[in-house]
Amino acid sequence: MQEWANQLCENRQFGSKMTDSKYFTTTKKGEIFELKAELNSDKKEKKKEAVKKVIASMTVGKDVSALFPDVVNCMQTDNLELKKLVYLYLMNYAKSQPDMAIMAVNTFVKDCEDPNPLIRALAVRTMGCIRVDKITEYLCEPLRKCLKDEDPYVRKTAAVCVAKLHDINAQLVEDQGFLDTLKDLISDSNPMVVANAVAALSEIAESHPNSNLLDLNPQTINKLLTALNECTEWGQIFILDCLANYTPRDDRESQSICERVTPRLSHANSAVVLSAVKVLMKFMEMLPKDLDYYGTLLKKLAPPLVTLLSAEPELQYVALRNINLIVQRRPEILKHEMKVFFVKYNDPIYVKLEKLDIMIRLASQANIAQVLAELKEYATEVDVDFVRKAVRAIGRCAIKVEQSAERCVSTLLDLIQTKVNYVVQEAIVVIKDIFRKYPNKYESVIATLCENLDSLDEPEARAAMIWIVGEYAERIDNADELLESFLEGFHDESTQVQLQLLTAIVKLFLKKPTETQELVQQVLSLATQDSDNPDLRDRGYIYWRLLSTDPVAAKEVVLAEKPLISEETDLIEPTLLEELICHIGTLASVYHKPPSAFVEGSRGVQHKRLPGSGGSGESVDSPDTTSAAGVSEAPPAVIPSQGDLLGDLLNLDLTPPTTTIPAPSSGMQMGAVDLLGGGLDSLLGGDLGGSPAIGAAFGAPPAAAAPASFSAPVGGGLDDLFDLGGGVGMPLGAYSPPKTIWLPATKAKGLEISGTFARRAGVIQMEMTLTNKAMSVMTDFAIQFNRNSFGLAPAGPLQVLAPFTPNQSIEVALPLSTVGPVMKMEPLSNLQVAVKNNIDVFYFSCQYPISILFLEDGKMERQVFLATWKDIPNDNETQFQIKDCYLTSDTASNKLQGSNIFTIAKRTVEGQDILYQSMKLTNGIWLLAELRVQAGNPVHMVSLKCRAPEVSQCVFQSYEAILKN
Repeated sequence: MQEWANQLCENRQFGSKMTDSKYFTTTKKGEIFELKAELNSDKKEKKKEAVKKVIASMTVGKDVSALFPDVVNCMQTDNLELKKLVYLYLMNYAKSQPDMAIMAVNTFVKDCEDPNPLIRALAVRTMGCIRVDKITEYLCEPLRKCLKDEDPYVRKTAAVCVAKLHDINAQLVEDQGFLDTLKDLISDSNPMVVANAVAALSEIAESHPNSNLLDLNPQTINKLLTALNECTEWGQIFILDCLANYTPRDDRESQSICERVTPRLSHANSAVVLSAVKVLMKFMEMLPKDLDYYGTLLKKLAPPLVTLLSAEPELQYVALRNINLIVQRRPEILKHEMKVFFVKYNDPIYVKLEKLDIMIRLASQANIAQVLAELKEYATEVDVDFVRKAVRAIGRCAIKVEQSAERCVSTLLDLIQTKVNYVVQEAIVVIKDIFRKYPNKYESVIATLCENLDSLDEPEARAAMIWIVGEYAERIDNADELLESFLEGFHDESTQVQLQLLTAIVKLFLKKPTETQELVQQVLSLATQDSDNPDLRDRGYIYWRLLSTDPVAAKEVVLAEKPLISEETDLIEPTLLEELICHIGTLASVYHKPPSAFVEGSRGVQHKRLPGSGGSGESVDSPDTTSAAGVSEAPPAVIPSQGDLLGDLLNLDLTPPTTTIPAPSSGMQMGAVDLLGGGLDSLLGGDLGGSPAIGAAFGAPPAAAAPASFSAPVGGGLDDLFDLGGGVGMPLGAYSPPKTIWLPATKAKGLEISGTFARRAGVIQMEMTLTNKAMSVMTDFAIQFNRNSFGLAPAGPLQVLAPFTPNQSIEVALPLSTVGPVMKMEPLSNLQVAVKNNIDVFYFSCQYPISILFLEDGKMERQVFLATWKDIPNDNETQFQIKDCYLTSDTASNKLQGSNIFTIAKRTVEGQDILYQSMKLTNGIWLLAELRVQAGNPVHMVSLKCRAPEVSQCVFQSYEAILKN
């Protein structure tokens, strides 16, 4: 819309004698017929007026597509103004009228050879904007001529047209050799042609990150730097952005480029300045810090950044967001410019908050007095958000600059004396952090804080005050009364306050046990019995169990020495900061997020790194493996370390173990031993340290339905051979990986577990060898799995015959079901396991081959296979190579069928056998495959199609393992 309106305004320069606004006035009915007649008029002026009316109607959203043939007939004219208008109409309606748009092709071809370069450029520009596949192939020849036109204006327009055409039909552009022509234009004598060629190639390279179109070398860089001085400001931005993707060979080349880019820092356009800063920030990484030029460059970077802050507020904000990144990477650039970040009274709030953030980052011992005086002033402002941030900033100064801590605390106490509610609350929050940073130094102010207890109404401030009371309970005479006052409205408090109150009262109890026994019982009862919040209940039970079983351990845990808080907790993570520095001057630098976080559906988003910091300094493509986004985004579940297992250990059944192993039965309760956290309820049937009331409040979890039979034959028996087990007969040659050590004895107090997975007679089994390398007998084994991608769970108990004596090894086959809880893992086939015995609980993770999940009824009908293959989108197809595999197609088919990968059909094309195969997972997902095998060729190709493409990588791994073993 804006473009059409601009064109209309532009057209006034061609001699319009009266204003064009009349064309936008409300029109009467039947106007289309009148316009049709006017468009076919013999009079040129009348025809031009009619086209203007049509464009005006189109601009305000009226449908004038019915006039398409009449408007197209007006193309045959020498009048440039009329031609522009017709082309404008054509761009808008060509997509909805593709058959009619073909009528205009001849005119385009003719206009591309017009003596007037403006008309040639206009024709090629319009061609690029008509996104109709039928027309594009007719436009290749005119575009080729325009790319080699004698007039630079036409060449620069044609360069951009190549990028537009590539977006419509990439293959056509590559086949016609336009990309090579575009690369040649980088050496053009006209700087604007060079800039547009760079812009076009950059655009294409972004959507095809692996194409290596912009093959930058010192010669190309030299040409770009030469063009940089002469082209327009937007051309300079394109060239600078392109330079930022180059990695110099050494520090000399880096310095040479920096010297030639530095003059751009004084440009009037702020976008050019930021693009130049981006290039210099990147290339500075390669300069030795002891080099004289390095110091000179640092000094040169400061003035342009300061100048950006004299622009209008919106530009200031963008500049400040970029400066925030620069200061985190190189604070020395602006260390002497603190005053420019002082807040002005008329700054908008978003500028004020950003300036405040940068002030803290630049705060040092040299300027802290100045900064604190400013911050104290800000704390008396009227804008509540700004005042809060200013008070927090004082606290951050105290944590960052140790020498200023005392002055900061004094300033905060002065602010508390103002009795302004929100100031007092923010001050208490930051004083809590100061106590964490400097323990046993400023506790004398606690009395002042306690005076303001009644005025606290915000959760964060209340939680901070409760933490202070709990942490320093031994110094506060009436700590129990203070905490009891909070306890009165326990259920009305936010979760943050409830959790802090629970911890504070437990701390108080451990410090003053005789006086506060009733108080701690009250809070534990409120947290566990009367609360629906799982976090609060879990923490309550942890404390209850600790206090009732081992008070000494409770003291060590709850009153443990806390690590000092970091001076900069809000710094951007270093690898993300590097990437954002490479995106200075773009939206990423304003959002402080990588482009991949907000550019939807773009395949071309690249992760960039500064040179020397990530191995290669060039742009690194995003690790785009064949697994789908769903898997890569799933947070990896981590096995907790031995020192961090409180939550899980509480789920153990702590009743005396039985020595006999219960016989498997269909009604066996599977909730008795909950090793990996299925809820605390299972323990509450027993005594919790003298609190039977709690046991009554919660019942044991419902018994999980177990399969009718747990017993599965261990491979190699007659049952397998003659299928006497009642299951589906195991096809000959089913693949099972060799056993590997899952749990070494050194990590499990002498218990070593090695194992593998197999599918035998339709039953999934976890086959393990348990070895006792300890000096004592092991008994009472139990096993549990964490939630996993396919719901694998033990279908019966872990049957280890007692006693398991030292140096003994036992073979165990544990049948598995696939009806357990599901959670996507990374990688998909990861399984986290907990094994318990009389000594301890041990954790390990292993990976199962996905082939154990392939069902025996996975053979698809041919017609269904064909229809399904067509129905699954092509984007879901992934291709893999299996190397060093010398098999015929028949041998491969038989091997795969042994693992329930069924061949549906086979055909031979040019000496290559193509097998079409299907398999079905236990969760109902079907996978279709095409395996290409050529006699004598050790490389087999497999293409996998599935509605859940994230499983394809695992399936390929199974293909490879089955065929190679």
